[in-house]
Amino acid sequence: MIQGRGAEVRSRNRACGVEEIKARRRQQERALRKARKEKQLVSKRLPRGLQGDGEEMEIRETSITKEEVLQLFQRIQHGSDDRLAALRSLRQMLQLKETQQMFVRFENSIHVLIGLFTSNLASVQLEATRCLLELSHSDDQSTSLVCLPATPYLLTYLSGQSAKFTELCLYILGNLAAENEAVRNQLLVQGVIQALAICLQSPHGAVVEAAAYSLSQMLQAKEAGEKIIPSVLEANLTPHLIRLLDLDCEFGVQTAVECAWCLHYIVSSGVNSECMISQGLIRQAVILLIALGRAVGSGTTTDGMELLIYPVARCLANLIVSDGTARSKVRFHDGDVLQALSTFISGFLQSRPFVTRECLWLLNNLTAGDERLCSAIFCLNLVPVFLQLIPFSGGINTLVLMLLGNIAEMGLEYCEKLQHQTGIFPALCTTLRTADPEVVRLTLEVLNLILSRCQQACVSFANQNGILALEAIQYNSNEDIRVRANFLMDKYFANKAI
Repeated sequence: MIQGRGAEVRSRNRACGVEEIKARRRQQERALRKARKEKQLVSKRLPRGLQGDGEEMEIRETSITKEEVLQLFQRIQHGSDDRLAALRSLRQMLQLKETQQMFVRFENSIHVLIGLFTSNLASVQLEATRCLLELSHSDDQSTSLVCLPATPYLLTYLSGQSAKFTELCLYILGNLAAENEAVRNQLLVQGVIQALAICLQSPHGAVVEAAAYSLSQMLQAKEAGEKIIPSVLEANLTPHLIRLLDLDCEFGVQTAVECAWCLHYIVSSGVNSECMISQGLIRQAVILLIALGRAVGSGTTTDGMELLIYPVARCLANLIVSDGTARSKVRFHDGDVLQALSTFISGFLQSRPFVTRECLWLLNNLTAGDERLCSAIFCLNLVPVFLQLIPFSGGINTLVLMLLGNIAEMGLEYCEKLQHQTGIFPALCTTLRTADPEVVRLTLEVLNLILSRCQQACVSFANQNGILALEAIQYNSNEDIRVRANFLMDKYFANKAI
């Protein structure tokens, strides 16, 4: 439900039809929303520090033969004295795809492994669980799905006393949930949401993170809005997820990342946003972004912090689109929020451009039709920061142009302030020369907004080689661009063409 702009770029003087422009923009925004909604992070995972207890596991570089795997299986199957050592060796071998395929083809291999998974010997049970985890982590669906008969036991054991064992079970469930709808339906029937609700309240950070990971794998499914999210809301999971959006949370940044993605999937599903807002999601997200901005600005960041900014910014942007009251709740912190977003935009431009893009999306949704926030951008002198992004492609310059359009739409005073910004017209001349038709279109729209409301801007634009830039695209192969460029030339520079 993310959109590039919360308001249409309007102009009564445009040569091409206004309704046509609006229709095209609505089509573009639907495509952008669809792309962003579908491009979700389905990824299987192993817990960090899987080996534990100081045990080092190394995958052999030489190939493993079917006979070796069969011997291990037989040692495990027949209950030899070295069963535990055999399980550990098997777990190491199962990190290789070829070994996984060999093992699952042995008769009763999974039945035996699941039997050991339910053993009353804790050490054997733990190693069998780690073997199942390696199988569930396979990128071959036919291999990972052999773990499916273990799901009733996995869910039952989530209430056990061992935090490590519970964590492993949760990651297996999360990996299985990524496979297909039939698996998720089975997990729903077996009570996975209620089980995850309990795990999210665990005192153990690793368990909470694993539970949030498993939940996120369920929530990003295409059928989540209809089948999964209602169960999540009924189980009252969202207050726990919101509570964990905290930079100072004892469970660490990675737990907050998983919870942020869960909340994003819930919000973007079209759920009643009033419910999420009433539970304090906007307040918590804003406070978190401000805290992250201060950490990034002071250089006290930790690994993975940028991965937290991304879903929190996206979640907040979606809430603003879906509920008209959401933006007003951000205003109480507008200066701090804008400063934080500016810090992210500049700080991650080179190393993590996806963070820059996401923050620009949020800024667009915040500033669309909001005079106070547009004014705050000038008060904080942020326009020069945005102009520095104009040379960057990959959607960044497009978002900057949308943001400038939001500001220009606020009227004469804002257009005057924009045209006095050092470098704005050279920057717009640069985007007029790009090969991307959408960037050129947006540039022409921004220019039309500024020039139509501020006569002095026409002089400034002409004095900075603007007419030459417009004349260069009057013969563009794109008809829409030619029409727009000719319109601007005829309306504002008819007597000044070179």
